[in-house]
Amino acid sequence: MPSLDKSPVAAALAPAWSGDVAASRLLDALADHAQKALVFVYDGREVLPGYHVTEVKSGRFDALDCGANPESWRETFIQLWDVPAEAGRTFMPVWKFLAIMKKVADEVPFDREAKLTFEVSDPSSAMRIFGIEGLEIEGETVRISLKRRPASCKPRDRWLEQAPKASCCAPKASDAQACCS
Repeated sequence: MPSLDKSPVAAALAPAWSGDVAASRLLDALADHAQKALVFVYDGREVLPGYHVTEVKSGRFDALDCGANPESWRETFIQLWDVPAEAGRTFMPVWKFLAIMKKVADEVPFDREAKLTFEVSDPSSAMRIFGIEGLEIEGETVRISLKRRPASCKPRDRWLEQAPKASCCAPKASDAQACCS
């Protein structure tokens, strides 16, 4: 997500985020914005000012994928409870989020390079799983956009990453005519 604030400083602080984001990348990006409000955006809307970080889990996973390949990774889950604010409450400041994450790091084995996953729920919906899509600094607000994390087939994903990128308009081996002519 590009930064709405077009100043060169803000643009440098809002890098293009794609794929899995490590905890260190998010925490480092937030470090210089301690006094700003931290707002999460998911499913096209902002969390309410009363949201809570209800749990932070850090763990190692060992699995067997659908191609019978062993998989192993570390992941950190941050659970957000999207609830209305009590009178007078505002969005959580970045410093408070960073303090929560520091407390986790002090008490729980926490790999700063682990991929981040957000679990988000409001009082009437089941928990949904998200990854980070983007970070935007606008005035006194830091917005973290979350995108739903779909299931995937790791062998297929690896194959697609390694497959040569075919061009739609390249001539076919059996036909001298390009496919888009």
